Amino acid sequence: MSREPKMPGGAAQPDGPAKDGWRPSAVQLERLAYRRRRTLRSGAIAGISTVVLLVLVVFGVGSTPGWPRVRATFFDFHRGWEALPVVAQGLWLNVRVMLVCAVLIVIFGLTLAIMRTLRGPIFFPLRIFAAAYTDIFRGLPLLLVIFLLGFGVPALQLRGLPNQAVIWGGAALVLTYSSYVAEVFRAGIESIHPSQRAAARSLGLSHRQTLRFVVLPQAVRRVLPPLLNDFVSLQKDSGLIAVLGVIDAIRAAQLETAEDFNFTPYVVAGLLFVALTIPLTRLTDWVARRQGWYGAGGGVV
Repeated sequence: MSREPKMPGGAAQPDGPAKDGWRPSAVQLERLAYRRRRTLRSGAIAGISTVVLLVLVVFGVGSTPGWPRVRATFFDFHRGWEALPVVAQGLWLNVRVMLVCAVLIVIFGLTLAIMRTLRGPIFFPLRIFAAAYTDIFRGLPLLLVIFLLGFGVPALQLRGLPNQAVIWGGAALVLTYSSYVAEVFRAGIESIHPSQRAAARSLGLSHRQTLRFVVLPQAVRRVLPPLLNDFVSLQKDSGLIAVLGVIDAIRAAQLETAEDFNFTPYVVAGLLFVALTIPLTRLTDWVARRQGWYGAGGGVV
C-alpha cells in the first residue's frame, strides 16, 4: 500500500502536482522549516536580550543617587511640552536652511567634480582651482568658516552684500560641504570604466554629451548612498548657525533654558533633530541595499 510523503510537522504532502507543475521536494521543505525555526529562535533571543538590557539600564540609572535631580533638570515633561512650540519653530528654520543649502551644494559640488576631472592642458587652471578649493575647505573646521563669514564679512560693511547672519551661515555650510560632495562626485565619475566613454564617442557623441548622457547618470547612481550620508550630516550641522545668533532650534532651546536653567529644551531640540534625521538615514540604508553596498561582508557570526 502506498504511503503519502510526509512534510515536516507531520502534514501529508499531496501526491498530485502543484498548479504550476512544480512541487518542492522533502529536502526543500525541511530546509524551509529549518529556516523558519532559526528565524523564530533569532527573533526570540533578540527580543529577550533587548528587554533584559533595557531593564538593567533603567534599574542601573534609576538607582543612582543623582537620578532624581537629573530627571527634574533634563527630562521634565511639562517643561519640555512648554518649550516644544518655540523649539519646533526654530527647527523649521533649520529645515529651510538645509533644503536651500542642499540644492546649492549639489550644483556647486558637481561643478567642482567636473572641473577636476577635465582632461587636457587647457583645463589645468580649472583643475588646480578645484583641487585647491577642496583641500582648503576640507581642512578648515566648519565652525571656523561660520565665524569667518558670519562675523567677518558683515564687519567689512561692503556695499551690496547682505548682513543677515542666516545667509552667511548658510554660505559657510555650502562652501564646506561642497568640498566633500565634490570628492564624492569625482569618485563616482572616475569609477566609470573608460570603455564607456570610448563606446559613447564611437557612436558620435561629443565629450559634453558623453558626460551628460553616459558618465554622470552612472556616477550619480553609484555615489547616491554616500551622498545621502553627507546630507544627513548637513541636516545636523545646520544647527551650528546658532552661534551667529540665528533663532534656530538650538538657539531657541538656549533661550528657553536661560529662563529657569532647566535643560529639558535642549533634550527636546535633540529629539526633534533625531526625528528629522532618522527617516533620511533609513532612506540612505534602503538605497545602499538596493545598490549592493550592504550584504557583501559575510553572514552572521
